[in-house]
Amino acid sequence: MAQVLEFKLPDLGEGLTEAEIVRWLVEVGDVVAIDQPVVEVETAKAMVEVPCPYGGVVTARFGEEGQELPVGAPLITVAVGERSPSGGADPGAGSPPRAGGESSGNVLVGYGTSEAPARRRRVRPGRPVTSASAAAGQTPGGGTGAAATARADAGVPAAAGGPSVPVNGHTGGVAVDDGPVPVISPLVRRLARENGLDLRELTGSGPDGLILRADVEYALRAAGRAGTAAPAAQPHASVPQPVGAAGAARTAGTAAPASRSSATTAPGEIRTPLKGVRGAVADKLARSRREIPDATCWVDADATELMRARTAMNAAGGPKISLLALLARICTAALARFPELNSTVDTEAREVVRFDHVHLGFAAQTDRGLVVPVVRDAHARDAESLTAEFARLTEAGRAGTLTPAELTGGTFTLNNYGVFGVDGSTPIINHPEAAMLGVGRIVPKPWVHEGELAVRQVVQLSLTFDHRVCDGGVAGGFLRYVADCVEQPAVLLRTL
Repeated sequence: MAQVLEFKLPDLGEGLTEAEIVRWLVEVGDVVAIDQPVVEVETAKAMVEVPCPYGGVVTARFGEEGQELPVGAPLITVAVGERSPSGGADPGAGSPPRAGGESSGNVLVGYGTSEAPARRRRVRPGRPVTSASAAAGQTPGGGTGAAATARADAGVPAAAGGPSVPVNGHTGGVAVDDGPVPVISPLVRRLARENGLDLRELTGSGPDGLILRADVEYALRAAGRAGTAAPAAQPHASVPQPVGAAGAARTAGTAAPASRSSATTAPGEIRTPLKGVRGAVADKLARSRREIPDATCWVDADATELMRARTAMNAAGGPKISLLALLARICTAALARFPELNSTVDTEAREVVRFDHVHLGFAAQTDRGLVVPVVRDAHARDAESLTAEFARLTEAGRAGTLTPAELTGGTFTLNNYGVFGVDGSTPIINHPEAAMLGVGRIVPKPWVHEGELAVRQVVQLSLTFDHRVCDGGVAGGFLRYVADCVEQPAVLLRTL
């Protein structure tokens, strides 16, 4: 007899707690092999394909395209050991089905290669323990079939497993508090603490009652409307419903999950949800503006000699050198002279943390929004290596295949906004970094060169910096050195 196993959205790493379904790669009734991608999802970092660690026949899918799911929510159920409708053998039938939920473990390579560790849940006082799974009976695989149906009908997220555990001798009773309230991340706990919100008054909408950031924000909005410190009303937990042939009967007569926003669209308005990469960028930019006391200084520089030097390099043969790579080389040389700007501020410890390496981020515009890929150890690369790495990361960004490791860990950012045809800007610092160098377009302008008026290739350079890590003297010195290198590339020979 086939064993039905439930595959949940795995831990995506890098603090990611949810993902949006972009495209299903399988249908209900399809035969899948072990580690075959079954769904394409977009996180706040990148778009990735999620492989299923089980081989068998897909019996149900959970969630529609465009829907966001939290980590731990069910994705699909697979009947292991089943045969395909055409009578062919299951792809994983070459060996006995793995029992007890075992799998290949190759889930989201690069994002964590095993299931997320089981969280220790502590039940809060006054919370009834759901016994839907007990009423439905335990099914093979522990989390599918009638038990999954009962959980979906009950409208509560529950971990795959057997019947509910009795509390104080009674199923569905009230548990006794014995520890901290489970939240999705320390940021959520801090958000509640800073706003005087008691997490024990909330009912989490995440898996197993996990409190998500959306729950805290909803409670704070409700508190503002009611004029109280701790609102009682909470959003209803939303459980993804199975779709496709096998899930049609389940979802019949079930109300559609309520929208996260209660706002209605007025005539002439178009509302676009801030989610995925765009949502993450919006949160990061808002946090940077909120936390970093930034200042900007700028200078015009004659880039004629830099452009001539690049032309000479490319005429000598070999891989072509990009202008961005030369600017990056100038940045790393300047940071070696002014290391205060290659740092971050530890607000908890009230310390400035300076780095001895340069992980250089660069702003790149994609169809999914602004991303900042990071070139690791840029200080140790030459112009050819920098050119190749910029090209690789830019292509990956456009394709949506950048990994979280390639989008995090930067210590300084280079922003070439000149590609948009603008001369200057006051960019927002890429939190938690301390500075960003902006480069405008390079255009012919009148310029006094060697005492005479001439037409030269002029560029505006700007530096936005965290005033906590340095004063204007350091920032001005950094920017002046960058301008000197742009005007006289031979200055770089001192640091080669």
